[in-house]
Amino acid sequence: MHEAPLMPKATAVWLVENTALSFDQVADFCKLHPLEVKAIADGDAAQGIKGLDPIQTGQLTREEIEKGVADPDHKLKLSNPKVALPESKGPKKKGPRYTPVSRRQDRPNAILWLIRNHPELKDAQIMRLVGTTKTTIQGIRERTHWNAASLSPLDPVTLGLCSQIDLDFEVQRASKEKPVPADTGVTLLPAGVTTAPAQPTGDDMPVQPKSKQKDELNVDAVFAKLKQLGGKSEDKGN
Repeated sequence: MHEAPLMPKATAVWLVENTALSFDQVADFCKLHPLEVKAIADGDAAQGIKGLDPIQTGQLTREEIEKGVADPDHKLKLSNPKVALPESKGPKKKGPRYTPVSRRQDRPNAILWLIRNHPELKDAQIMRLVGTTKTTIQGIRERTHWNAASLSPLDPVTLGLCSQIDLDFEVQRASKEKPVPADTGVTLLPAGVTTAPAQPTGDDMPVQPKSKQKDELNVDAVFAKLKQLGGKSEDKGN
């Protein structure tokens, strides 16, 4: 199994546009999923990426491409680099987590799970956990990923992409870095205060309806009239 070529997506774009290689051959050489290569051919993926000629970069020979075109089962072989890069003697930095090839197709599902269940995680933390790229994370967040419609959230620990200890560490780290909301000094009133009925004041005393006042006046007038009539009857008897 050979390593992926330099700038695999750009190389895949060039091979799709300039050769008659099958999607499976391009995907195998560039270490991409065949559906992703098909999406590149359909114009649904890698938009804006300029193709990189692997012949000019010395990663692939024209003869190797011709063999692949003649035989669909032929797997392209990465050429040995013409210039050997000196090995760095400085301290080795910890790079992205290595993900086995058999598990790489599960990374988008794991990223979706992390975004949904731990939105506090930064892109750099997700990259460390599952060994992905910022572009892939952004595509899944914005649902512009080439396979977004088929993704389903899967726990990266269950998939074997990271350990539970690493996941817990990153989650705790993100929680500590999350800013604490500022204290404005304003607090909510107790429920007993906000729900208690308002007590009437002097200005708020209930006003008696005019109709009721009128009824009471009418009753007084009737009694006075009857009293007056009773007095007149007694005078007549005498």
